Amino acid sequence: MKRPWQGQVEPVGAPAGAAYVPGCYLCPGNERAGGQRNPEYTGVFVFDNDFAALRPDTPTAEFDDGGLLVAKSESGRCRVVCFSPDHSQALARMEISAIDAVVMAWCREFAALAAEPGIATVQIFENRGEMMGCSNPHPHGQIWCTSSIPNQLAKEVGALERPLLVDYLKIELREQVRVVCANDHFVALVPFWAVWPFELLLLPRRHFTGFDEMRPAEHSSLAGILKEIGQRYDLLFGVPFPYSMGFHQRPVDGGSYPNFTWHAHYHPPLLRSATVRKFMVGFEMFGGPQRDTTPESAAEQLRNAGQGGTVGSAQL
Repeated sequence: MKRPWQGQVEPVGAPAGAAYVPGCYLCPGNERAGGQRNPEYTGVFVFDNDFAALRPDTPTAEFDDGGLLVAKSESGRCRVVCFSPDHSQALARMEISAIDAVVMAWCREFAALAAEPGIATVQIFENRGEMMGCSNPHPHGQIWCTSSIPNQLAKEVGALERPLLVDYLKIELREQVRVVCANDHFVALVPFWAVWPFELLLLPRRHFTGFDEMRPAEHSSLAGILKEIGQRYDLLFGVPFPYSMGFHQRPVDGGSYPNFTWHAHYHPPLLRSATVRKFMVGFEMFGGPQRDTTPESAAEQLRNAGQGGTVGSAQL
């Protein structure tokens, strides 16, 4: 963290602008790049991605060369979730009631998509900021549904012979050093095994496996902690904080997954300032990840950011 930096410097994220942008593909009433026109929506707006990576009508095909080179087609659905009609908004700045509406939309989408034939997983995620490849600054997320279980989720499913995240949360609540914020139903912490400097893991206090099992009181609690996480990130370096956030839920392929605990991952790329990012290169690509700062230090900085303290590269 103390080494001189003469590498790539990232531009600082732009502050909130106008509530409506005529050329935005996601603003109410505007024409999208695919030719469809958005309705004059006033709340959460969900639609099928015009440039979907997964489609339900994908032809079935397989390739197998001696069991060494194996491939098969993947069908599914891709949906876009506009969080707000206001182009200048973000989850960190929205009212909790408005974020609650987003949570309810995620619940509805999960239940509906999980019931569709041929769907094995429902992946709900948000990429925030140009640094994380977000193609449009309008506040939105995505839902990708696959006909097989993706690699990262499959690793978690295979490792959970018991509700390990329940046991892990008990340790974190006892030690408190990596907990960033919490409310009655959820806890956000920097995981002991974190790879990204300011990585977060969002866990429920009550074990459940998917959005469809959440209780009404947990909806607003989730909205509240999503807002608080976003605010702490934005306060850390004083800029709109980029990240990729995704929920992991049980597969919906008809199997039984009682040990899988619903949770969310936050993977933000910033390292020690708003302009210096973490690169996964060299030893990290060919050997294994290494930490630039400890999980305990990252958690402390995020806690201080939420208290209005000055948290920046000088303290890292």
